[in-house]
Amino acid sequence: MEESFPRGGTRKTHKSKKALQQSVEQDNLFDISTEEESTKRKKSQKGPAKTKKLKIEKRDSSKSTREKFEILSIESLCEGMRILGCVKEVNELELVISLPNGLRGFVQVTEICDAYTKKLNEQVAQEEPLKDLVGLPELFSPGMLVRCVVSSVGITERGKKSVKLSLNPKNVNEVLSAEALKPGMLLTGTVSSLEDHGYLVDIGVSGARAFLPLQKAQEYIRQKNKGAKLKVGQYLNCVIEEVKGNGGVVGLSIVHSEVSTAIATEEQNWTLNNLLPGLVVKAQVQKVTPVGLTLNFLSFFTGLVDFMHLDPKKAGTYFSNQAVRACVLCVHPRTRAVRLSLRPVFLQPGRSLTRLSCQHLGAVLDEVPVQNFFSKAGATFRLKDGALAYARVRSHLSDSKTVFNAEAFKPGNTHKCRVIDYSQMDELALLSLRTSIIEAQYLRYHDIKPGALVEGTVLTVKSYGMLVKVGEQIRGLIPPMHLADILMKNPEKKYRIGDEVKCRVLLCDPEAKKLMMTLKKTLIESKLPAITCYADARPGLQTHGFILRVKDCGCIVKFYNDVQGLVPKHELSAEYVPDPERVFYAGQVVKVVVLNCEPSKERMLLSFKLLGDPKKEHPGQNQKKRRTVSLGQLVDVKVLEKTKDGLEVAVLPHNIPAFLPTPHLSDHVANGPLLYHWLQAGDTLHRVLCLSQSEGRVLLCRKPALVSTVEGGQDPKSFAEIHPGMLLIGFVKSIKDYGVFVQFPSGLSGLAPKAIMSDKFVTSTSDHFVEGQTVVAKVTNVDEEKQRMLLSLRLSDCGLGDLATTSLLLLSQCLEERQGVRSLMSNRDSVLIQTLAEMTPGMVLDLEVQDVLEDGSVAFSEGPVPGLVLRASRYHRAGQEVEPGQKKKVVILNVDMLKLEVHVSLCHDLVNRKAKKLRKGSEYQAIVQHLEESFAVASLVETGHLAAFSLTSHLNDTFRFDSEKLQVGQGVSLTLKTTEPGVTGFLLAVEGPAAKRTVRQTRKDSETVDEDEEADPALVVGAVKKHTLSIGDMVRGTVKSIKPTHVVVTLEDGIIGCIHASHILDDVPVGTSPTAKLKVGKTVTARVIGGRDMKTFKFLPISHPRFIRTIPELSIRPSELEKDGCTALNTHSVRPLEKIKQYQAGQTLICFLKKYNVVKKWLEVEIAPDIRGRIPLLLTSLSFKVLKHPDKKFRIGQALKATVVGPDSSKAFLCLSLIGPHKLEKGEVAMGRVVKVTPKEGLTVSFPFGKIGRVSIFHVSDSYSETPLEDFVPQKVVRCYVLSATGHVLTLSLRSSRTNPETKSKITDPEINSIQDVQEGQLLRGYVKCVQPHGVRFGLGPSVVGLARYPHVSQYSPSKKALFNRYLPEGKLLTAKVLRLNRQKNLVELSFLPSDTGKPDVFPASLGLPLLKQEEREMEAEEKEHKEEEQKEEKEKKNQKRKGKRKQQGQEEVQLPGKEKTELQKPQAEKQGKRRRPESASEQDRVNKKQKEAAPSEEDDSGVEVYYREGEEEGEEMSVLPKEKPTRPAEVPRLQLSSGFVWDVGLDSLTPALPPRGESSDSEDEDKPQQSTQKKSKKERMLEKQKAEKELSRIEEALMDPGRQPESADDFDRLLLSSPNSSILWLQYMAFHLQATEIEKARAVAERALKTISFREEQEKLNVWVALLNLENMYGSQESLTKVFERAVQYNEPLKVFLHLADIYTKSEKFQEAGELYNRMLKRFRQEKAVWIKYGAFLLRRGQAGASHRVMQRALECLPNKEHVDVIAKFAQLEFQLGDAERAKAIFENTLSTYPKRTDVWSVYIDMTIKHGSQKEVRDIFERVIHLSLAPKRMKFFFKRYLDYEKQHGTEKDVQAVKAKALEYVEAKSSLLED
Repeated sequence: MEESFPRGGTRKTHKSKKALQQSVEQDNLFDISTEEESTKRKKSQKGPAKTKKLKIEKRDSSKSTREKFEILSIESLCEGMRILGCVKEVNELELVISLPNGLRGFVQVTEICDAYTKKLNEQVAQEEPLKDLVGLPELFSPGMLVRCVVSSVGITERGKKSVKLSLNPKNVNEVLSAEALKPGMLLTGTVSSLEDHGYLVDIGVSGARAFLPLQKAQEYIRQKNKGAKLKVGQYLNCVIEEVKGNGGVVGLSIVHSEVSTAIATEEQNWTLNNLLPGLVVKAQVQKVTPVGLTLNFLSFFTGLVDFMHLDPKKAGTYFSNQAVRACVLCVHPRTRAVRLSLRPVFLQPGRSLTRLSCQHLGAVLDEVPVQNFFSKAGATFRLKDGALAYARVRSHLSDSKTVFNAEAFKPGNTHKCRVIDYSQMDELALLSLRTSIIEAQYLRYHDIKPGALVEGTVLTVKSYGMLVKVGEQIRGLIPPMHLADILMKNPEKKYRIGDEVKCRVLLCDPEAKKLMMTLKKTLIESKLPAITCYADARPGLQTHGFILRVKDCGCIVKFYNDVQGLVPKHELSAEYVPDPERVFYAGQVVKVVVLNCEPSKERMLLSFKLLGDPKKEHPGQNQKKRRTVSLGQLVDVKVLEKTKDGLEVAVLPHNIPAFLPTPHLSDHVANGPLLYHWLQAGDTLHRVLCLSQSEGRVLLCRKPALVSTVEGGQDPKSFAEIHPGMLLIGFVKSIKDYGVFVQFPSGLSGLAPKAIMSDKFVTSTSDHFVEGQTVVAKVTNVDEEKQRMLLSLRLSDCGLGDLATTSLLLLSQCLEERQGVRSLMSNRDSVLIQTLAEMTPGMVLDLEVQDVLEDGSVAFSEGPVPGLVLRASRYHRAGQEVEPGQKKKVVILNVDMLKLEVHVSLCHDLVNRKAKKLRKGSEYQAIVQHLEESFAVASLVETGHLAAFSLTSHLNDTFRFDSEKLQVGQGVSLTLKTTEPGVTGFLLAVEGPAAKRTVRQTRKDSETVDEDEEADPALVVGAVKKHTLSIGDMVRGTVKSIKPTHVVVTLEDGIIGCIHASHILDDVPVGTSPTAKLKVGKTVTARVIGGRDMKTFKFLPISHPRFIRTIPELSIRPSELEKDGCTALNTHSVRPLEKIKQYQAGQTLICFLKKYNVVKKWLEVEIAPDIRGRIPLLLTSLSFKVLKHPDKKFRIGQALKATVVGPDSSKAFLCLSLIGPHKLEKGEVAMGRVVKVTPKEGLTVSFPFGKIGRVSIFHVSDSYSETPLEDFVPQKVVRCYVLSATGHVLTLSLRSSRTNPETKSKITDPEINSIQDVQEGQLLRGYVKCVQPHGVRFGLGPSVVGLARYPHVSQYSPSKKALFNRYLPEGKLLTAKVLRLNRQKNLVELSFLPSDTGKPDVFPASLGLPLLKQEEREMEAEEKEHKEEEQKEEKEKKNQKRKGKRKQQGQEEVQLPGKEKTELQKPQAEKQGKRRRPESASEQDRVNKKQKEAAPSEEDDSGVEVYYREGEEEGEEMSVLPKEKPTRPAEVPRLQLSSGFVWDVGLDSLTPALPPRGESSDSEDEDKPQQSTQKKSKKERMLEKQKAEKELSRIEEALMDPGRQPESADDFDRLLLSSPNSSILWLQYMAFHLQATEIEKARAVAERALKTISFREEQEKLNVWVALLNLENMYGSQESLTKVFERAVQYNEPLKVFLHLADIYTKSEKFQEAGELYNRMLKRFRQEKAVWIKYGAFLLRRGQAGASHRVMQRALECLPNKEHVDVIAKFAQLEFQLGDAERAKAIFENTLSTYPKRTDVWSVYIDMTIKHGSQKEVRDIFERVIHLSLAPKRMKFFFKRYLDYEKQHGTEKDVQAVKAKALEYVEAKSSLLED
């Protein structure tokens, strides 16, 4: 049997089963004590033996009437019962838990878990709060489901039963053993500690350690824990992920998806012994009864579901064998009865309950019907809303516990009851039928408000006050001070237990269940208003309070709810009170008047000087008192006068002066100025709000939104009332670049930063809001301390409900205000104004046309009223032909009440409205007819009625991008809100979604549409008309209007046609405007050449169905009119891009200027109706004057002759030029723009179409200057000559001799482009490049550099080289004489001597430097020449040897002086992505900046070199160290880092900054165009080959020189190829990048190093890790440092990494982080003495000697005994060095007394004393040592040390004494041996 049924509950004998059944039958209930047996289900088995044992006899059903399921009561709970609960309340020291069936229990703070209790004890012991211990309110929140175990059921003092519970996993899960743990099990546990990679979780199973990895906790931490780490004691629902070691180690997960789907399965081997509440199981309904179900689950177990725990949605639909999911609620430990719940909320573990209270709490309900009655538990009732409620049998069904009539609770009977509580577990209201409870004044602490009068019964009188029972569960305290008006000595004589007393509530805190009351008669009987919050304290209010404290400065008076104020000394009495403490006493009841109150700061000033007797007061004082206007008050005002910013008004009735600013007249920005204009002195305004008072000036506001906010009391008065998420209405106070300040009616204000000001992108804040505008703001952040808040004005945050409703509200408000303006106007005397006031939109008038204006609009005559202006815009003329004097019917669209104009329309549909019934709420199509600032007027297409709709749907919605703005003539979809026009004349409507707008004209950039046509109503109206024209038809018409690039023609049938400027003349003279040839009204004959679609602006083929609705495109060219057929425009819808491909680059054509685009700096032109072009400004002229003012040179409509440059690939435009083909080839002159100025180097210039060129400083002008680039700034237009066009970057010259050769300007400084341009003896000017050890390098041209050796630099001989740098800075302009030339080797030798140049010496005579003798100069020069010759011969020999070994390289090398200049061979990886550029000699316009740092080679001194740059700044010039420097071995030395590679921020210790690189050219031949191109002879070719070989060998030698320092990324890469494992090289490489502050590159180098260095080289790798840690510490964030550290720990010995990081922290003075790290190390490496010693040293350095001593003690506890002596000695050593020398000695003495033979400790002691002690102390120690009985060898060592010491510090006598003692020792030893 065991094999078949390996699990299940304890098996009972048949006898006990029968006994149980008999008891059940007697009562026919599941009695509490004999709870439902969880029986095993019957299984039909084949073997009879098996059946017999398992069979459970069915109950005899004849006797039982019906099975009732009793529900839980306190009596049925027993110790050890496991039960599921829900946190109801969280207090500091206990949790209140809601249990099933309306029960409740309590969990003490010590019953959470052992780790939490331990922390609590620690906190109590050290009497100060622990940092990592958090309170229960942070660990638990109401609604959390928890698994509890009943620890006891006790009786309280008041005789009530109380259930004590425990959440400790040790108690809850003690039924589980480690072996029983299986993956997938759902357990609860608490966090017991935080580790490096996760958390240790206490699951209470003995022998099992549970670990929760960090990654499994991340989601929970992020979503549920708001990103905070888990705390000790935090309660978790965990799923077992894996079980190792037979349950010894358990891995957990708290991922929500895994927890919520966890189901208890049979594989997990649950038994009735260890079944836990909260498990979700799959079950099957066994039996259905009216009051519950029996379920079958986990194959063998049976459980009950009572009626409270059925799924409310499925109740009544359950049937036998139905499969359900259920949650275990509780398991009875003795009877093994299992209760389950089917409520969906329990079926997802880990979810909190959301419904935590019910709205009827405290309500008394009449006639509530009984639903069901349970004799042992209670009754259920059905509430009016259909919800169930429940009342307990003993405590709440009757007034008496003994007398109880069960008959009264038959189903259907009704009772009066009160809702007293809510059971979260059952989602049921709990009722009471007891009369005392129903009639109780207060049921909960929440019902009691401060200041209320309450009656109660005295419970007890204690020293701390009197306890009074106020309600069933409510007790209050009356402190001794408050027992009477005066202090009572013996209160117990006056008050007896059981007395009824009437009190007033001082303070009630429902959360803490704290109620304080007073019995002071004056306070109880006071009829004055009570102050319960600071907002109640209005100035002038009189009230009663009591004195809390008396101080020298005055009295502190307290009111209700902890509100208090100060009565300053001068307000204590009319007479001066010198000593308030003698006159007043604490507890005294006083009457005070409020002087002033600041609710936001919780400050109040009071006075005892009451203003009670009016006779005594001065009349002036009285007036003053009455005259104040309080903030937030609504007043009526009278306008006195208008000022610039608003209205000066008087507040009625006392005529207090005040000011009402214009923006505060209305919520609508546009209506403020309107109201201001029409209000006049004497007008009265009602319901105006007082906003603020400052310096006697009252500021008012009439904004309806603010007035209603204040009236409704929704305006917070202080910061304390403001919480994030609140929506507040205020106004814009000021606008800054960074945001908008918003003020609220109470005076509080906040900032809406630019980022959250709008959902749209904010370019400028002032575009979005105006000062004074009403806005809705959402509070996002509150800083009460600084009294600041941040607000959001985004529409998405500040929604005020339905957009349509808000939109309608804003519209009706706006129109109402305009109606108010009309009534103001009708009161004026002027006839004109009264007439305007009577004119309403929609009125139809008969008017006479006065004039047709130039812009196409129509003005009508004023009729009987002089000055009346009526006007119809060109659009509203609706294409009608009108003539002055003609009578026309018009309809009024709107009246402009500021400009006094009436806008009318001639549109036929509007004038003749159709009488059609409109339906409210229906959607109609409409056309926008008129736009105002805040609303628009549209006409319904169906009927012609005018409707107004708001353009905004929110107060903050004021900004529109141009694309969102409505246009007149656009179609919109409107929903009507009224069907009859009211007084405003409009129907009110709301606009539908913007997607339903139909555009009158949409224009795509690529299509050929005229912008003016867009706004041309004539075209629109014409477009609606159909026509029957086809391409080629001849038509006649009259010119209607003339535009620069086209003419609009009205054809005979009223159809509108269009003639493009290109179709007027056959030959257009350049500079004329063809459209000017035609006049308005002229009749023309034209031919139709196309039809343009009004929607897409494309020309349609005639076959297109929409062709009949197109605008005909016409031509009146004579050539077109003569021939029969004509070429049609684009008859097949060809894309514009393809159209422009017919034009070839270089082709010339005529185009017509449409406009000058200032932003994009180009001219927009049209070539044909369907082809457009652009002319970049730089291609319009070579004259600076034209480019500065193109609008003066080019007229709109003018015909221009242009050259096609090519199509603009992105758009369908042709790119044109007015200055011929734009070819940037050698010798061309072009206009460009400066984009970059590089000091001392030159300019970068850009041309149209993305070409870039460079100008060297030698080509900026024909005459060099000291500051050649000072006139150039980015965007300056320059005229350039192209010197060379090879490669991507052009080489340019700005010399006027090149750009304007005809001017024949004087050339002061000729061009030197190559060494061929230099002649010996020539005087040339140039710029100093750099000063080098052997001379001064001097730039003569872009690529020619000469050398002036020191003897030729100056006639003086300066002692300091610094003078050279000072007087010859880079870029200094000098004159030099060419002494010698070597064209083969490209060397130029120069002289700056005054005797050669005729210019002053480079050093001023004032310096007084010694002169250099002529002989010295010559000798120096000769010596150098000899050396050179010898070295060259040697080198040539070597080169001959190498010749055979070398292959020709792919890139030819340029000749360089000696070994010096060479292009580094870059590693392939770096070259990718950098394009190789062909080079030319003239392109070398940039010379090395910092060659000062590059050391020269020996032979470099003879002069010039020509070298070539590659690309912008890609190459790097290299120089080789002089021979004298020590050479570096081939393998770079390794670096041993003892304590971390430290970079201080200055990085001084690292390699100096490296100069930019010079480059070699691809070919030198380009530089020598004069070389013959004839075929070379064989001999010549051989010589050339030898020459190339020599050059290669020289370069290779330079690269192989071991003494050469790396100076560029390439150098490092090359060195690293040979020594990839050298960490010192890698670190230098990182430092090289850091010097250039390229942090990312340095990081990348470190990462490369870690990948490259061999895994065997642990120390080398560690060095790089330490450097990376240093880098992140200095330049990275804490997060990036942590990431690197965690990786480093994984890849290296963790201890080393920890120690290095601690050192790094210490050195960068991050002591807190260092301390935290050491603490982590002590946990993790407690067996490592190095860690303890390091930490001790750290603490001593920080001056924390005490802490260091404690660390030593801890170290000795943790480390094995054999280490103790070493540790003590080390700590003593540290004390000597860093701490107290006396203490150090004491430690040594102590150690040596225990271990006298430890010579190592003696030795250290001696060393330390020599360093830090006196000579006497040292000698004393030596004396002690030499008298020890140690091994002779050791004694010899100490004698030798003693002797050395005396030799160094003592006299000859001392030395002799030591020798004598040594002799003595030897003799003593030898005599012993003889014995």
